[in-house]
Parts: sequence; C-alpha cells; structure tokens
Amino acid sequence: MIASSLLRSASRRAVPRATSRIAYSTFSSGTARSSTDYVTGLVGTTLGLSLLYAHATSDPQVREQREQQFSSIMGIEKTYNLWGGKSAESAVKEVEDKFGSYWPRNIMILFGPPGAGKGTHAPKIVDLLGLPQLSTGDMLRAAVANQTTVGKQAEAVMKAGGLVSDDIVVGIIRDRVQEDDCKFGFILDGFPRTLKQAKALDDMLATEGAAVTKVIELLVPDSVLEERICGRWVDKASGRSYHVKYAPPKTMKLDATTGKPIAATMKDDETGDELMQRKDDTAEALVKRLQGYHKETLPILTHYEPHGVVKTVNANQGMEGVWKEVLAALSRPKSS
Repeated sequence: MIASSLLRSASRRAVPRATSRIAYSTFSSGTARSSTDYVTGLVGTTLGLSLLYAHATSDPQVREQREQQFSSIMGIEKTYNLWGGKSAESAVKEVEDKFGSYWPRNIMILFGPPGAGKGTHAPKIVDLLGLPQLSTGDMLRAAVANQTTVGKQAEAVMKAGGLVSDDIVVGIIRDRVQEDDCKFGFILDGFPRTLKQAKALDDMLATEGAAVTKVIELLVPDSVLEERICGRWVDKASGRSYHVKYAPPKTMKLDATTGKPIAATMKDDETGDELMQRKDDTAEALVKRLQGYHKETLPILTHYEPHGVVKTVNANQGMEGVWKEVLAALSRPKSS
C-alpha cells in the first residue's frame, strides 16, 4: 500500500513513467529482498529520475519548474533515510556518474535537406533527451578560440586559405564529446556530410566501444523545399527558425505593396533580436545545395542502414505530425 501510494504520488508530480517501471521490475524480478527494499528502490529511483528529469532541458524556465516539482517530493527522503545520511543530490550524482561511466552513450545524427525542418525539431529533441546538439561550425570556432591543439591546426589551415581536413574536424569532435555534458550522449548537426566522414566518425567512436545509435532522416520532396527555404528567417544567436508562411514571428508585418515581410519587423519571439536570412536561402543556391546533398549525404544513410539505426520521418506534413513521427523514431520498438 505504501509503495502504491508513493508511486501514484510520484506520477502526479510529473516524474517520468520509467520510474514506476524500474521499481516494479526490481520487485517483480525477485531482486528486492522485502517490501522495504521495494519502497526504498521506488523512492530512490523516483528522486533520482526526478532530478535527472529536471535537468533534461536547455530551457531555464522549464528546468526551474521541474526543480520545484522535485523539491515538492523531497519530504519523502526525510521520512525514509535511504542513503545512509547522504543528500538526495549526492545520491543522484552517483547515479549520473554510473550512467555516464557504464551505460552506452546515445549518439544521434539528424539528416535532412535544407528546409526539411532540422532547425525546428532538433531543439525539441534536445529538450526531450537532455543531450547537447553539436554543430561542427560552433565546435570549430570554440576550438580556435580556446586554442586547443586541433584548434590551432584548424586556425593555421584557415589562415592559409585552405579547407579544414576531416582528420582535424574529427579531432575537434573527439575533444568536444569528452566534456561533461556529453557523458550520456550527443546529437551531431552538420557532420558527417560525406561517407568518408561517416567512416572516420565510426572509427573515432570505436576507440571507446561506442557507435552511432540513431540516424533520423527528415524526408521532403525537392519540389516542396523552395517555398520553405525562401521564406525562412533565423535567429543567429540561438538558431531558432521562423517562416513567413508556416511559423512567422509575432512581430512580422507585411509590406502593403509587395506582400513581403518588412525586414525591420522580423524579430525573435523570445529575445526581440533581429532575424536574418541566410545568403544561400535562395532558389538558385538551393538547386546546388540539393545536388550536393543527394550526391554526398544520402550514401551515409545507406552506410548505416545495415546497423538497423536509420529511421525515416515524413517531414512533408504539419509540424505536429512530423514531431509525432520523430518521437516514434526515437523510441525503442515495443515488444509484441
């Protein structure tokens, strides 16, 4: 009865459903020696996953709200001295360290042609899973700014007017994924772009016994992409993406004569910063970009398909429909 009450209470406080499954499986499998063990496991798992859940978002407001929810069930820890006098935070830190040390990392690649919706759905995946989205451009600039070994190599190449080699890019990624926020996994954005880069990534991951665990392709017909691309505006700092037809910013106003958006009114909903259009978001540039995508990027999908990690999402539908398919692609197949 106590365990059932605790479980219902935890569920009402937005604790992930995985909590009850873990605790129940512990009890039903016979590993719990008594009802006390079951209660201890349930409460400990509830508290641990609650704090992990609280931090599994990049949105500070959502994180604060979840931490308040976590604090509301901290009274349980006072009633059941679960960890020999240790605080809940230190116990959760031990759980995090175990997951970061012994569980495989969730390593994801998000693919799609320009205009497929990566900029819209990648932040949602970040918030859902609590994994960082790693952009090769951002990593390269950070490595140069921090004057790391590979950053210095990249800087020298760029100053000489050359292209940064795959080896240098892989080296930058190798350094970045050793940081603490990547211990549970990461999402790659903009890499790999070629089959050669994919194989180099595989070799790098293999040194730690890891591998790409999910490849999600956002599929949109080429004929649909021009309207999407030419109407796109972005916030440079955050990467948030808007569209004059499908997802306009709240401040957008149209020119009475041309019917086109007035640039000065295109501002980010959250910060109020001015939005921008990329130089290559034109019909002419799109043709070349799609040619490059089909020639260089699609063979990567063929490379990973035998591993059973590639999932295709129909991105030529409303955002809610796309997100539903993304969630299905992220989820493990349910046993029959």
